[in-house]
Amino acid sequence: MPEGIQLFTGNSNRKLAKEIADYLSIQVGDATVSTFSDGEITVQINENIRGSDVFVLQSTCTPVNNNLMELLLMVDAARRASAGRITAVIPYYGYARQDRKAQPRVPITARLVADLLSVTGIDRVLTIDLHAGQIQGFFDIPVDHLYAAPVHVEYVKKEYLNDLVIVSPDAGGVERARAFAKRVDASLAIIDKRREKANVSEVMHVIGDVSGKNAILFDDMIDTAGTITHAAAALKENGAKRVVAACAHAVLSGPALDRINDSVLEDVIVTNTIPMDEKQKKCKKLTVLSVASLLGEAIKRIHEETSVSSLFI
Repeated sequence: MPEGIQLFTGNSNRKLAKEIADYLSIQVGDATVSTFSDGEITVQINENIRGSDVFVLQSTCTPVNNNLMELLLMVDAARRASAGRITAVIPYYGYARQDRKAQPRVPITARLVADLLSVTGIDRVLTIDLHAGQIQGFFDIPVDHLYAAPVHVEYVKKEYLNDLVIVSPDAGGVERARAFAKRVDASLAIIDKRREKANVSEVMHVIGDVSGKNAILFDDMIDTAGTITHAAAALKENGAKRVVAACAHAVLSGPALDRINDSVLEDVIVTNTIPMDEKQKKCKKLTVLSVASLLGEAIKRIHEETSVSSLFI
């Protein structure tokens, strides 16, 4: 049991927090996070944390704004309770897709969220698979950016290693897909896709050889599943033997589950950075892998002031 570590969590992903605590052989800290009748969130930490190395775990997933506000209030409470150091552990960083001015007169919300977190008094951030790596630069404090790839690699090597091709569903994800392909010693293909408007995509064509191969579409997240299911259909049309999808963050909003169930995808490999609701748990095409040991080991190394990056060597 590491001395001085205290792990607290909001309501977004309590099961993951419990798994991480089990990995660290500690208990999840005692904190009350509730809501007044008018919708205001209230937080109270019910144990002494003075001088402790405090980790606050909260995914800013649905309901995004409530979970973000819970995180901000928990960090503020920890700071006012004289925590020695506060690390925000954000398995899924919401608003990450709004990382630039893609159109006139729009906010850069990923930067705004970073500013809000910084103002509350956090000392560092621990997160997994940011939508854009440059979001790390929105913070003036250390950011430990983990990748879920090692969790996927272990599963893929066990289940899908023969005749494998890793496919990026769009040009923006090529670097991510290439790194994963190198880890599993597979070839690389790219989907050339044009997005006409938000959450609507049109597949154009496949760059690379996928004929007769087991194709794994690899991305950071699956939201409405339009991109991934259209890409899967294109791969089948180009002769892929089996088509599987893998991602870190299972956002799965709107028609995502229906699209996945109706698609040619045989398996959708996701992690538990975002908790599953009851309907999602019943989807037979979803395989959920745990990132608890990855986050737990990173927390341990941050506390001990040892290398986090060596987790991915």
